Amino acid sequence: MDFNFTDEQKMLRESARGFCEDKSPMSFVLEMEEDEKGYTPELWKGMAELGWMGLVIPEEYGGVGMSFMDLIVLLEEMGRVCLPGPFFSTVVLGGLTILEGGNESQKNEFLPKIANGDIILSFALAEPSSTQYDPSLIEVTATAEQDRFIIDGTKLFVSDANVADYIICAARTQGEPASKDGITLFFVDAKSPGIKCSLLKTVAGDKQCEVIFDKVVVSEENVLGEVNGGWFVIEKILQKAAVAKCAEMVGGGQKVLEMAVEYAKQRVQFGKLIGTFQAVQHHCANMAIALQGSKFITYKAGWMLSEGVPCAMQVSAAKAWTSEAYKKLVILGHQIFAGTGFMAEHEMPMYSRRARAAELAFGDANYYRKMVAQDIGLAPRS
Repeated sequence: MDFNFTDEQKMLRESARGFCEDKSPMSFVLEMEEDEKGYTPELWKGMAELGWMGLVIPEEYGGVGMSFMDLIVLLEEMGRVCLPGPFFSTVVLGGLTILEGGNESQKNEFLPKIANGDIILSFALAEPSSTQYDPSLIEVTATAEQDRFIIDGTKLFVSDANVADYIICAARTQGEPASKDGITLFFVDAKSPGIKCSLLKTVAGDKQCEVIFDKVVVSEENVLGEVNGGWFVIEKILQKAAVAKCAEMVGGGQKVLEMAVEYAKQRVQFGKLIGTFQAVQHHCANMAIALQGSKFITYKAGWMLSEGVPCAMQVSAAKAWTSEAYKKLVILGHQIFAGTGFMAEHEMPMYSRRARAAELAFGDANYYRKMVAQDIGLAPRS
């Protein structure tokens, strides 16, 4: 692969950085952490006007028609400023799922609305019964009754469900909870009778919700893809979601490194700039090494996904490496800033909290190490 950005990607990166730095200063991010919605209509409208919601949606559905790799470029800039809002849940978890599993009628109905910023989507997958990350462990049921389904059960950590117009819900239509067979995806109107949504308190201040489905009725037309065939769509979307989260972590890591190096060039201790001390230089060097590894492994996995090349092991390696590299970056950043970096008014706590949340999103490093072990034949496949 070619690691050089195309001219279009360079333009996208430049415009995205300008917008994000202007519209999402630290004060705004912290304000949105306390805000019930977690974003402002003005921010959402501005992103839509730039074409970001429709970036990877084909032109025939009202989008821009760019690639998944282009989306990686955009997400990296969003991660650099911890941009708040339901972009990830709407575009990555929602739009890409519809592109992957939806029929033509569903694509024509929903994708133009996503591209225009007219609707917000959420994806309900994880459940309280899971003691460790296992996306196939689904107990929420969808019982067929004539030409409809009745969804019953509880979902956890549903991003932006509090502001979503529609929730894509993974439910079991047959089989046992640990089976990957018998899972079906449903479009559910978030205002349907029987849905109860509650915000959870999270380490990153993002809007994760508990969503209770109490005998929620959905039409058979609301099935996304095939009945009992939802796992094949979920598996592909989780690969893209994991790499997309890596891109956000790369952007955040880049910002942390820049702040630490700038501080080391200005802070004086014992009559010298702290950047002249070998220990500080080694910290910054280790941060740069962790960041470079994260960039290349994320770009490779993103490019392979963009080109349709099978890359399950590369995705697993990227998420495992980048999750731990970002955590290492912020730990070293805190050591360089010392007490200053723990003040509520400082940016470092904002990035360290997001590093922890991103590490756990879509599976932590241990989960993906297991996936790599399976791919190289050292562990049995579940």
